[in-house]
Amino acid sequence: MTPHDHDLGLVHDLGTLRRRNVLRLLVGAGVVAVAGCSADETPSAGSPSPAPSATSSTPSSTPSSTSSVDAVDEIPQETAGPYPGDGSNGPNVLTESGIVRSDLTKSFGSASGVADGVPLTVELVVLDADKDTPLAGAAVYVWHCDALGRYSLYSQGAEDENYLRGVQATDADGKVTFTTTFPGAYSGRWPHIHFEVYASLSEATAAGKISATSQLALPVAPCTAVYATTGYDGSTQNLSRSSLEDDNVFGDDDGVRQLATVAGSVEQGYVARLTVGV
Repeated sequence: MTPHDHDLGLVHDLGTLRRRNVLRLLVGAGVVAVAGCSADETPSAGSPSPAPSATSSTPSSTPSSTSSVDAVDEIPQETAGPYPGDGSNGPNVLTESGIVRSDLTKSFGSASGVADGVPLTVELVVLDADKDTPLAGAAVYVWHCDALGRYSLYSQGAEDENYLRGVQATDADGKVTFTTTFPGAYSGRWPHIHFEVYASLSEATAAGKISATSQLALPVAPCTAVYATTGYDGSTQNLSRSSLEDDNVFGDDDGVRQLATVAGSVEQGYVARLTVGV
């Protein structure tokens, strides 16, 4: 895949990124606060990064039921990147009718495009990191690139679309589920999905105060399988030139708190699960 039109925007975004919040690491039954630093969304301009190591695909633990939730860390705060579509950098899709939805594969409103790719279900469980309890009624806004590495609303060829973006309120267990497509790998970044957490659906659809901004990392094994299929032009090459260890967002801790557990197959689709502490 050749560099996209958004690469310049990524470089431009370099100076605007904020420091990552304190990460909390479990030590036995106690918690020790460890300071970490955030990274930027800018793809590397230098030589290719080492190929992904075996540890890159180690999934993070996600509780199967919030009735017995283990202690959860606060999700690392990350950059929203240059293409959030939340009004902070150009278009604001959050206030548009149709943004509250679970199926992200199609554009809505006056747009009619459909994102092609291997099916992916994204399940996020949002918890209060201080109390380790579900945050019912919170809202999650998810967005990511398509199979060709393009972001709707911004990238050439997708600027008139708004697919692969959507908001949902969490249920009683703090859970939201989105139906989407597996994102491609573009130059300089490990495959990922962006998300913002809001206190409520009304706060989200007003593009109000954000409770947390972060990114979900995808393990290497499903990425390798997906990128071998038709439609993910250039993703295999881009994946081979990046790694979780060297990614400019996940690299400070290898994405240990953001690496999703992924199950499934190319034929049946995949399910990515992640617990999000806020």
